[in-house]
Amino acid sequence: MSRSVFLRANWRYLLMANYAIDPALLVDHCPAGVEIDRHDGETFVSLVGFLFLDTRVMRVPIPGHRDFEELNLRFYVRRQTDGGLRRGVAFIAEIVPRRAIAWVARTLYNESYLALPMDHRVDRHGDRLAHGSRVSYRFFSNERWQEIAATVTGQCQDLAGGSFDQFIAEHYWGYARQKNGGTVEYRVDHPPWPIWRATDFQSSIDVSAVYGPAFVEPLSKPPRSIFIADGSAIAVHHGERLR
Repeated sequence: MSRSVFLRANWRYLLMANYAIDPALLVDHCPAGVEIDRHDGETFVSLVGFLFLDTRVMRVPIPGHRDFEELNLRFYVRRQTDGGLRRGVAFIAEIVPRRAIAWVARTLYNESYLALPMDHRVDRHGDRLAHGSRVSYRFFSNERWQEIAATVTGQCQDLAGGSFDQFIAEHYWGYARQKNGGTVEYRVDHPPWPIWRATDFQSSIDVSAVYGPAFVEPLSKPPRSIFIADGSAIAVHHGERLR
């Protein structure tokens, strides 16, 4: 079947905070037909904040919906096919600042989108980050701003093959549970992303309220790693039902 492009955009300055987690906490969130992916025997979730820029749906820019933030909590899955292994992501929750965006994602993919006021801070030198740049993404919920933030350290570098960072950043498929128990699979195309290391990570998210009490303990620990991916143009293809 054709996998025509549904959405094109630029994803930039992806702040990724990565936490080890008990896979038992993800079983009820895992879409049918895929299995939880692991790196060196461990399971991970990631808090990811980033910018959507120059967004176009079916090649059409939607006024007031081209540039916006997203902050999500995701985990890593895999599916074996006749054509090989497909490594992808599934989501606990995704936050965006526009109700129309959340409605489209829920309607077409049954993704767990929330629409909340958001903003961001990205300290740039031109269109690039540099040592000492501060990157933050936040949303307003329960009468307060809730944020993740980190500071760039060192120089931008390519991902090392087989590394933990590559495992986190290079999953090119998305999987969404459906209300009837089925699964929608969609492909996301983008080139490999260079990354910056990050330090001074801070999170003020009310984890229990946003993601559920089960995630409080793992997300209260220091992240296993923190980095900021440069990002690039991306293409999200129309989804296909697996079952």
